[in-house]
Amino acid sequence: MQSNEKRVTMSAVRAITESGIYQGSFFMTTNSKIRLTSLASCAGCAAKMGPGTLTQVLRPLTGQIALPDLLVGLQNIDDAAVYRVNEQQAIISTADFFPPVVDDPYTFGTIAAANAVSDVYAMGGQVLMAINLVAWPADLDTEILSEILRGGRDIVAQAGGAVAGGHTVIDTEPKYGLSVTGIVHPEHILTKGGAQPGDLLILSKPLGTGVITTAHKQETVTDDDFQAALRSMQRLNRRASEILVQAGPAVHAVTDITGFGILGHSWEMAAQSKTSMRFNFAHLPLLPGVLHYIEESCTTGGARRNETYLTPHVNITKQLSTIEREILWDPQTSGGLFAAIDPALWPSLQALTPDVTFWQIGEVTEKVADEAHVRLEVY
Repeated sequence: MQSNEKRVTMSAVRAITESGIYQGSFFMTTNSKIRLTSLASCAGCAAKMGPGTLTQVLRPLTGQIALPDLLVGLQNIDDAAVYRVNEQQAIISTADFFPPVVDDPYTFGTIAAANAVSDVYAMGGQVLMAINLVAWPADLDTEILSEILRGGRDIVAQAGGAVAGGHTVIDTEPKYGLSVTGIVHPEHILTKGGAQPGDLLILSKPLGTGVITTAHKQETVTDDDFQAALRSMQRLNRRASEILVQAGPAVHAVTDITGFGILGHSWEMAAQSKTSMRFNFAHLPLLPGVLHYIEESCTTGGARRNETYLTPHVNITKQLSTIEREILWDPQTSGGLFAAIDPALWPSLQALTPDVTFWQIGEVTEKVADEAHVRLEVY
């Protein structure tokens, strides 16, 4: 290789974590460590377009003619589209991709894939197959990309599906994700709408991945805290989804928590259900070290976009500090399932799910006339 060549090559050194996921490091030929996150302006789901801008962008599309078998589309925007093919089967279609959220290529692939297939689980379905979506710099070694794709493949296989193809374009920063196809019974679809007054609000993963991955990018995170976040992001929502589907009509609404944060995705559910919600901050599950890293200014631009859009719709008790409030806006990557359930289901849900933890974090308070009257309260 010539001395002035800028192409990045990789020498991987891997170890198996307790979760069975490979990790490693990679280097330039000069032996200086290259960090994938340094090549990205935003990390993971924090790269998402803000909810306010996205609403404006999608508005012209909502007037298109609805197909009778398109059960979920832009008329009631949800986590994925659903198309009925017969009385027993409907196809779920979704896509998700983003810039590196961690430095290790294989680990990035696993997290991006787990995040992408999560939309299928949020709809109550199972994964059939996936298509790789890749944007890649021309001067970045493709061996790094192979490791990313290997991580995605392994997660899709864990989900019970297969990677069946892909599409790759040249870009100035690396991005990876999946277009995912799933299947669900037309009568068992889980959607965002349907929350009812009196429902309990539950969550299946702790919050704080945006903060922790930012601390990772800034090289201030401890290994224990980082590993806890990795295990959470790599864990599929498959089992949590299966439990909610098995619970039947007592589960009234479901979504997954990603780039818009806990309040952003709660707002989407509340707006579609025409309800208001109340959250107990003390009941929110947090990843280890999150409040400390917020104090160290490990916050994201995505959090500010979320805060700007949501503030007019949210009442937050003055007893919460600025540090604590940051959790409410923090963009999540591969976050948990968030559901509104009949209170009568809660005792049996806890008893039946020793392998999945659900936290009760709030309740649906009242029905409202329209979206303009929806309020989220945090105390």
